[in-house]
Amino acid sequence: MKPPSASPSSSATLPRKSRLSPYLLSLLAFILFVTILRGEGFLRYIFSSKFNSHRSFHRDQNTSSSTKKKLGERLAYAIGESEKDCDMFQGRWVQDASRPIYEESECPYIQPQLTCQEHGRPDKGYQHWRWQPHGCSIPRFNATLMLESLRGKRMMFVGDSLNRGQFVSMVCLLHRIIPENGKSMDTLGSLTVFSAKEYNATIEFYWAPFLLESNSDEATIHRISDRIVRKGSINKHGKHWEGVDIIVFNTYVWWITGLEYIKILQGSFEDEEKEIVELPTEEAYGLAMESMLGWCTEHMDAKKTRVFFTSMSPSHDKGIDWGRISDGNCYNETSMIDDPTYWGSDCKKSIMDVISEVFSRSKVPITFLNITQLSSYRKDAHTSIYKKQWTPLNPEQVANPASYADCVHWCLPGIQDTWNELLFSKLFYP
Repeated sequence: MKPPSASPSSSATLPRKSRLSPYLLSLLAFILFVTILRGEGFLRYIFSSKFNSHRSFHRDQNTSSSTKKKLGERLAYAIGESEKDCDMFQGRWVQDASRPIYEESECPYIQPQLTCQEHGRPDKGYQHWRWQPHGCSIPRFNATLMLESLRGKRMMFVGDSLNRGQFVSMVCLLHRIIPENGKSMDTLGSLTVFSAKEYNATIEFYWAPFLLESNSDEATIHRISDRIVRKGSINKHGKHWEGVDIIVFNTYVWWITGLEYIKILQGSFEDEEKEIVELPTEEAYGLAMESMLGWCTEHMDAKKTRVFFTSMSPSHDKGIDWGRISDGNCYNETSMIDDPTYWGSDCKKSIMDVISEVFSRSKVPITFLNITQLSSYRKDAHTSIYKKQWTPLNPEQVANPASYADCVHWCLPGIQDTWNELLFSKLFYP
């Protein structure tokens, strides 16, 4: 990565002049000044209109093709740029004795669903891995830079419990450099807010598993098997996102219900007679993506804000996919999958195709965090049985731990810290 020559605060406050100014000499002088001060060329970004296949989706999809930046413009928060032809999402896991970045016991904000050591996990090997892209390196996560850049600003994660895990990971990466009396965590309904008081900054999580309004929006009681999503309802939640400076969306796992169709409500949940239609999962998911991008177009200013979308987090429910017996899963797995072409057997490809199609038409720059394949290798990093169980286990479950293993969520510290390292990289070095 190219390091900046100026501090983030100085680069963020540089005046911006129009390239159409009639005062050519002043413009040239300004460009020379910026070039010398920042020590780098101007950023370019392209979001390809189609991915050739779900494997080619590894390419770094940084922005939409319909929003090519003019010469001299840059994405908000960028202080450097990635190495030429560097795809941060293609690489391999390497052992690193300096990992984890923090200890589970050092971060009081991790929910009991993710504290694997506290709940008896006997090994720590899953914590000692670092993602290494082919041919380049990820910038080291810098908590001071992150917090200084967030001074007076809001960062928000919006989505489901997997995005909440990424939110908690970010808090754990940052809170250590904040004095004890200078931070707080508060939850009110769907919104959880971590405040860094000295910085007048917040890092927030907003529960919206479908992004659109649904009958699963209750923050604590949302385990509903017959899920219904209301069409065109992005503003129901979106009003809580307005004014955010950095927003990180995700939505995937709640759309995959085991059925081929999603129930879509045409009117309101308050209607006495509800009009509900069933749409194929991919079509319904596409409607949600369109709504999200429409909201971003209306409410996000590309000169001041950044929009991220985290791709689907893989589960490891089918051990047969990586050569285990048919009824195996992530339970008792302590090593990762070493096949670089491994993908799994769920419906990632069809959802990837929907995202690529919709995002290619975006009018706002979207940074895509393609964590799917790099996470697919990590069957060893799930919470499995090492978490708080919200309902008592029956004798049959106790006799067969694999039957209640959680192969969706991830232990912290762990792989979601890597997701945030990638987010950090694409925020400052797109």
